[in-house]
Formats: sequence, structure tokens, C-alpha cells
Amino acid sequence: MPELDLEQATAREDLCRFLAACHYEPDAAFAEEKVFDSMAAAARRLDPQLEAGARRLGEAFAAQDLQELLVDYTRLFLGPPSPLAAPYGSVWLTGENAVMQESTVALQGLYGEAGFELDEDLAEMPDHVAVELEFLYLLTFKQNEAWRAGDEVAIGAWNQLHGLFLRDHLGAWIGRFAAAVRDRAQTSFYRELADLTARFVQAESARRQPR
Repeated sequence: MPELDLEQATAREDLCRFLAACHYEPDAAFAEEKVFDSMAAAARRLDPQLEAGARRLGEAFAAQDLQELLVDYTRLFLGPPSPLAAPYGSVWLTGENAVMQESTVALQGLYGEAGFELDEDLAEMPDHVAVELEFLYLLTFKQNEAWRAGDEVAIGAWNQLHGLFLRDHLGAWIGRFAAAVRDRAQTSFYRELADLTARFVQAESARRQPR
């Protein structure tokens, strides 16, 4: 069994978490906690283009007034009357402006299989982009944990779930969602976030899983 690149493995986990956080309501704590510096450091271990995108994202956040970001976040992801770039997988997978479709039920089945439990206080749908990125983090963490333990059965199981999730869910709709955000965002922060998220998820989808 080939060795696991621990730096890259941890970097993939970190990027999932940071990208998920950025798809929730923008917060001044992003700058205070140096989220974008940490994101760029993680991206540097994976790909120069991801690093450049993370740096642009941090610069865009620093240059933008928080209130302007909140307004753009609301326009894009909440509405009213309806969001300009709905952050729900079911909308993009079905082409209908409706949530909790069959794809959402299937996604919840994957969550259950992986032991991924949604917080009871979470106000978002199970197929919200941030929630799916958090699930991608869990899958990546579990893959890496299995590799560190040398558990080939677990490696195969987590690789299969990772591939299925990206094929049928997040990887299948992230490109269209990101394109809508790029086209309709008024702030460079959300345009950069769309680019970086799509690039990372597409790289994960294309990444060949070791057996």
C-alpha cells in the first residue's frame, strides 16, 4: 500500500472546512481568526492555483465592507423573493426551484451510512452547499484515518462513499451553482468563493483514489 502524503491529506480536510464556513453568513471573525491565511496555507500544499484563489478570496474579504457582503449573501442565497443562486443541490440536480427532492432523500441516506449527523439546531437543508462541504470533510477525514491505520477494508469503503457522493451529489451540481454565483454576485468575494469552491470540488472529483 503506498504511503499517504500527510500534508496533503490534512490540507484537503482543512479546505473542506474553510470553504464550508465561507458559505454561511459572513462574519468579522473570519479576519480575526485569520481564516484566509490558514486557507491559503492549506491550498499551498495542494495546488498553486488553489493557493492563488485562496489569497484572492482573503484580499476580497479584507477589501469589502461587511455590510455589503451581508447584502450580497442575502441576495444570492436567501432572497426575497427567491435566492439568485440557490445553495441547494436539489435545485440544480432537478432544474426545479424546489427543495427536499428525491436527491435530498438519497443524500440523507449517504449521511446515515457515513454516520454524519446534522445538528438539530441547524436551520439549513441537508443539501445546502455548506453542509455538503462539511460532509466532504468527514469523508476525507475518514479516508485519511483509515490510511493511517492501514485498514484496507475501511479505505475501500470510504473511497467508495467519497466517489459516490461527488458523482451523484456535490460534484454533479457545484459547477452550475458556482457559475450562477459568479454571474449574479455584486462582490468580488463571492465570485472568488465560487471559483475556488468549484475548482477544489472538481479536483476532488478527478482525484484518483488509491486502493
